[in-house]
Amino acid sequence: MSTQSYAPVTDHLDDPDSAREEGRRKMDWALQHMPILNHLREEFTDTNPFAGQTIGMAMHVEAKTANLVELLADGGAEVAITGCNPLSTHDDVSAALDAHENITSYAVRGVGDEDYYAAIESVIAHEPTITVDDGMDMVAAIHEDYPELIDSIVGGAEETTTGVHRLRAMDADGELHYPVFAVNDTPMKRLFDNVHGTGESSLATIAMTTNLSFAGKDVVVAGFGYCGKGVAKKAAGQNANVIVCEVDSRKALEAHMEGYDVLPMAEAAKEGDVFVTTTGNRDVITEEHFRVMQDGVLLANAGHFDVEINLDELDDLAVDRYEARDGVEAYEMADGRRLNVLAEGRLVNLAAPLALGHPVEVMDQSFGVQAVCVRELVENGDAYDAGVHEVPDDLDREVAEVKLAAEGVAFDDLSDEQREYMGSWQHGT
Repeated sequence: MSTQSYAPVTDHLDDPDSAREEGRRKMDWALQHMPILNHLREEFTDTNPFAGQTIGMAMHVEAKTANLVELLADGGAEVAITGCNPLSTHDDVSAALDAHENITSYAVRGVGDEDYYAAIESVIAHEPTITVDDGMDMVAAIHEDYPELIDSIVGGAEETTTGVHRLRAMDADGELHYPVFAVNDTPMKRLFDNVHGTGESSLATIAMTTNLSFAGKDVVVAGFGYCGKGVAKKAAGQNANVIVCEVDSRKALEAHMEGYDVLPMAEAAKEGDVFVTTTGNRDVITEEHFRVMQDGVLLANAGHFDVEINLDELDDLAVDRYEARDGVEAYEMADGRRLNVLAEGRLVNLAAPLALGHPVEVMDQSFGVQAVCVRELVENGDAYDAGVHEVPDDLDREVAEVKLAAEGVAFDDLSDEQREYMGSWQHGT
């Protein structure tokens, strides 16, 4: 392996001691509301399941994520982590992680592309045996630039819709050479994190960044997957008129049956006050749409990468461009219209100046699934061939049951007779 090309976060900060203290304060607050990670922390501290493992991570480095990182380190792993988005890192939290004896953090907020990928290389220089990603950049870098490490990697976990899409494409091409769990696709992730997490945090961040209300506005949601459903539902709950744009006939019909207006983006662009992209695809909002938008519209992206709103085309159209508010860049058109882009078109709920990401309780569930997937790889990694794997259902249910127990919620179980009935084809009318 090459030597590390990018220094840990502590070397980049003027006052790392103060940063560590503030980062720890944020982590402690979040942990109070993370019963699943607290439960697993007790288990992992006792059993030390990750002893001898090196876990390489590329994630949104903020307080909730930090508690997952520390959980893995407290379970015996050496952990190296960096960011998966240049604007989602909290430097104080990164510094608090870097102070842990088993953790090295290279995550620094606001880095350019060169340093972003240099930090990923520094994580890879630790020679991870397990990878944990948001967006798949680390998996891609290992396969493209460090294939000699693949034989010693037990497996990985990927938490985002975008990352899983990339992994499945890589797998279909026969280019994914170790097993990776599609954490995003498991019920405990998509039903809560994608719907409630993305829905609530995206709209809350837009409201805080702009100090504007959704009531009475036309909110255009591009994409009606789980994230889009969450944004649409929460916007409607704040008395917005919701317009959904879709390319899938069944999802478009589903949105229509849910009571939302469904329009092509070319038509929605003329009507919308607020646009939120949630597709995971590129060029969702482009020049033809910018040309017909109303003065003062808000453009926000809730997909993982900053490719959904074509900012190059918007910049070419603009005669002026200026910071209208912290986290809001106004692009002024020749006719005087101003189109306002939030968080540079990056993941709005994590990249805006006031962004805090998904609610703590939601991320506790998703990170709980990540943690038990890492445990599964260590205990049973040989059972999984290279490729994308669904999270075993018993692991997903384990996390749900821990959360229900913590909430004091009891639920029913099947009787032996019911189990036999559901497992048999011989019972007729």
